[in-house]
Amino acid sequence: MKTPIRSFLFVPADSEKKIGKAMQSSADALVLDLEDSVMPARKKIAREAMAELLASPPAEYRGELWVRINPLTMEYALDDLCAVVAPTLAGILLPKTTGPRDVETASNYISAIAAKTGLTNDEIGILAVSTETAAAPFALGDYHKATLPRLWGLTWGAEDLSSAIGAATNKGPDGDWAFTYRMVRSQCLLAAKACGVQCIETLYADFRNSEGLRASCIEALREGFTGRFAIHPSQVDVINEAFMPSPADVEHARRVIAAFDAAGDSGTVGLDGQMLDIPHLNQARKVLALHAAFGGAA
Repeated sequence: MKTPIRSFLFVPADSEKKIGKAMQSSADALVLDLEDSVMPARKKIAREAMAELLASPPAEYRGELWVRINPLTMEYALDDLCAVVAPTLAGILLPKTTGPRDVETASNYISAIAAKTGLTNDEIGILAVSTETAAAPFALGDYHKATLPRLWGLTWGAEDLSSAIGAATNKGPDGDWAFTYRMVRSQCLLAAKACGVQCIETLYADFRNSEGLRASCIEALREGFTGRFAIHPSQVDVINEAFMPSPADVEHARRVIAAFDAAGDSGTVGLDGQMLDIPHLNQARKVLALHAAFGGAA
């Protein structure tokens, strides 16, 4: 199983300075962006820069390299894929997907490009942004019915969706997501879990508010999200820490597993006045697996 990704740091693909700074961060993965942060006149320049970078990535950065291409409906998308499919590419962030067919199309493109260039790496994954158009949320229930071996995860987005539906804002009076966005967020989470893939929380726009980010990440983790996008290097450490189990969580997980081990074949155990069953055991194992994935003792 591949190491989980807690933090994806967005960086414009046409900014050598910002890429250099991002490479010094502790982000688990960089998202080298060819879409929204690159103006049309600079798409070709950015694409060429990505091809060069992926051909010889700097040794100092130990995380994964992902690329957000342009939507499949745009003329740039196939050119993007032709430029960036390489052995060092971990995955593609696929924006504005309308359903699993888009993931299948992108996957077929990747496989064809890899075959043409002699690559044997079938590990290039796809992280699909699944809620950026008005129609897209209606297809979330179809992902688990499709065969999508490259599908690494699903994520959701609020900014493009609010633009697509002509909303003045995507927030409610309390500053939290308005109902429409809470709904598609939950649908995305359930769709990812139905597929058995990762679910990545959308960005937190106020990059100066570290405490707000931390609280939001902890809540997302408790709901089942496995990581988050960062839009500034200052957000990365907060995200990494928040998406790790706390020492108390790890200790509790160890005690749950020990209780089941001591109980032999019993499907239920008592611990701290609570009755636990197999779902609690499975969750405890997930906590310890995540802890171990980032260097924690078993």
